[in-house]
Amino acid sequence: MSIIADRLSRIKPSPTLAVTSRVNELKAQGRDIIGLGAGEPDFDTPDFIKDAAKTAMDNGQTKYTNVDGTPELKDAIIEKFKRDNALTYERAQISVGTGGKQVLYNALMATVNPGDEVLIPAPYWVSYPDMTLLAEGTPVSIPCKEENSFKLQPEELEAAITPKTKWVIINSPSNPTGGAYSWDEMKALTDVLLKHPHVYVMTDDMYEHLVYDGFKFCTPAEVEPKLYDRTLTINGVSKSYSMTGWRIGYAGGPKDIIKAMAKIQSQSTSNPSSISQAAAAAALNGDQSFLAPRNDAFKSRRDMVVKMLNDADGITCIKPEGAFYVYPSCAGVIGKTTPEGKKIESDEDFVTYLLESEGVACVQGEAFGLSPNFRISYATSEDILSEACKRIQSACAALQGVAKAA
Repeated sequence: MSIIADRLSRIKPSPTLAVTSRVNELKAQGRDIIGLGAGEPDFDTPDFIKDAAKTAMDNGQTKYTNVDGTPELKDAIIEKFKRDNALTYERAQISVGTGGKQVLYNALMATVNPGDEVLIPAPYWVSYPDMTLLAEGTPVSIPCKEENSFKLQPEELEAAITPKTKWVIINSPSNPTGGAYSWDEMKALTDVLLKHPHVYVMTDDMYEHLVYDGFKFCTPAEVEPKLYDRTLTINGVSKSYSMTGWRIGYAGGPKDIIKAMAKIQSQSTSNPSSISQAAAAAALNGDQSFLAPRNDAFKSRRDMVVKMLNDADGITCIKPEGAFYVYPSCAGVIGKTTPEGKKIESDEDFVTYLLESEGVACVQGEAFGLSPNFRISYATSEDILSEACKRIQSACAALQGVAKAA
């Protein structure tokens, strides 16, 4: 008999972290590898945030804090929600965790019972289904069409809701597609949700500030205030503020859910790092002007990557509104054969081919619940991205035969 718990058989390790690990292994072996799998901005944490952390240490803020966040950070989060999203909360409605991932996990663990369904539009962030399974819930994937920019349509949402539905997860801008919902698109979804009062809304707004071309971000409870009492709005400082390693995420929502999440956290990690909390408060309260030039850089990278991918034989790529990912289709290479005589049967075969033949690491679309696609993170320099795209073009040009899609 194995000592390992049965619940672990329901889930798999994070595919995105697995790609990063594989890239590091190959680099250690001396291979020339370009890793485009990590969802991590290459910019450093702004100095004013790092200075706040140093000051906190110098002032002795190195002790335990309240389980789910310091009053100072909760106040900064309250002000952020009011300033950016027209949402009003009090401290008892705010939860702070060790990254957005823990906040999501706490929320699902605190609310989902066996048999409860969690609606997850696909393509989705890899951890949503597995966290639902760990909470003994049932993840229900809703495939979203590329022709709709991979965004959930109101009729698709309506058709997926059952009496067992507990949550719907909305991620905008999206990981992995970068797609973001406009006000009107979000309103169409919230109109559906108003008709189903037993369904709660969990939003993942982690890429809120990473939007381009004048796109205006919005979040469900902002668009439809009638959903305020059944919406958990989740965000964090990892992506916009280049603070991935600081591990601070947060949420605003109903007091009973927030209290239950704190109960979960009190028996797992307890409080997030006191130093990271001080830095996060400075990030949210501080000068936000550094965001614009960084977004300009991301936009430039996005535009270059989209163009170069569309110039690759058999690849098509739509231009997303936000985040730092693209989710190109490789349908045009499925069925072709590599120079070594291996047939490309899936997006996993294709990304394996890219890694082996050209040293470019991406993540297969199967990991995100929608194929045949693959995810590229453009959170690295234009020079590296240009070289990576040239290698992808070369790999595609070397394939032989006729694609199934053709």
